[in-house]
Amino acid sequence: MSTLLVKNADHLITMDDEGRRIAGGGLFAVDGVIAQVGPSAALPSSADVVIDAGGRILIPGLVNTHHHLYQSLTRVLPAAQDADLFHWLKTLYPIWAGLTPEAIYISAKVGLAEMMLAGCTTSSDHLYILPNGSRIDDEIAAAVELGIRFHAARGSMSLGESAGGLPPDRVVEKEDAILADSRRLIETYHQPQRFGMVRIVLAPCSPFSVTPDLMRASAEMARSYGVHLHTHLAETVDEEQFCLAQFGRRPAEYAEDLGWVGADVWHAHAVHINSQEIGLFARTGTGVCHCPSSNMRLASGIAPVKSYLAAGVKVGLGVDGSASNDSGHLLNEARTALLLQRVQGDPAALTATQALHLATRGGAAVLGRDDIGALAPGMAADFAAYRLDAIDFAGALHDPLAALLFCGPVRADLVAVQGRVRIQEGQFVDLDLPPLIARHNAIAKALANGA
Repeated sequence: MSTLLVKNADHLITMDDEGRRIAGGGLFAVDGVIAQVGPSAALPSSADVVIDAGGRILIPGLVNTHHHLYQSLTRVLPAAQDADLFHWLKTLYPIWAGLTPEAIYISAKVGLAEMMLAGCTTSSDHLYILPNGSRIDDEIAAAVELGIRFHAARGSMSLGESAGGLPPDRVVEKEDAILADSRRLIETYHQPQRFGMVRIVLAPCSPFSVTPDLMRASAEMARSYGVHLHTHLAETVDEEQFCLAQFGRRPAEYAEDLGWVGADVWHAHAVHINSQEIGLFARTGTGVCHCPSSNMRLASGIAPVKSYLAAGVKVGLGVDGSASNDSGHLLNEARTALLLQRVQGDPAALTATQALHLATRGGAAVLGRDDIGALAPGMAADFAAYRLDAIDFAGALHDPLAALLFCGPVRADLVAVQGRVRIQEGQFVDLDLPPLIARHNAIAKALANGA
């Protein structure tokens, strides 16, 4: 049995059902699971590991529900800086065709490290392009080494240009191979138990890159194993027009026809959605991942997050790919979500507490987890702490929770996953970042030059 005591946090934000904020708070965990949360004086006085969190605000670890880690290799490429989604994809598909197993592994390790440095303890990733022998196993290995909780979404593309899809034929896969690999991954890696560190998700890429047959078969397989489903949906007007032309249905209607609604499904983006479709998501328990920075970067639109929340739709946040954000800072994503809902005319459209909820409990709900997202007994000891003496928060300590959301995004000072400290004093405890970044940059340069 191992124990962990974190004490004396200036402010402990539980995000529990009562919304407790505890001054001078702390937590006590046993074998990575929280046993007690409360004022430090009420906690055990000793543990195997003791951390004094004085001068910090302590929150549940952030939960990222949509990413494309490999895209960190193609950030800010000039040819893709000023394009909408379809043109952006057409520009980048030929470059991504050069990905290798090492490229997948290194980009995943860099991207996940970036997420963790911002306070993220759980991340999903949607890997839908697997050329040159690449496998999703490559990024699972990176996640396990870093110690982050990871939902590996086995993406796929099977509908190439010659069959009426968007991606070039050389980056699509055969559907029987996709399904066989999906089964292999579930049987090899999926950890369905509470506190599972690796979970597999089946994730055909989008309506314009896979067939209806693959969508249906993936849903059937996922439900036979009890794993979740994920895809891009209703991201742009172009996608809506594609679905109307190809299927005679709006994207959400098409998803419903295919069985892609329910408590085991979450959709990335869901920007172009009407009130009836919001009702559909609410009735069926279908989740949504809001990616505000990416939606602005690609001029895709503004997702109706306020309406989703009012209707009771599960909503989490995602940074999306690092070639359409171009950052991996989930706390900044929560800030952007707050501002983007307000810019439409309502200064109270999304509060700081609601934005932090999206980044913690909202994300946990979208991923189908009841063991993360809050600091409470019986929950995983996944948490992040931020120094309150940073210049970013100067003059903002009237409300430290709001400071996290309204002020400039900062790095975490302390991060732990399942009670295991991964970042302390703003640095990884066992990862040498400079050589990893250097190798990442070399691969990125070779990938761009190769295209």
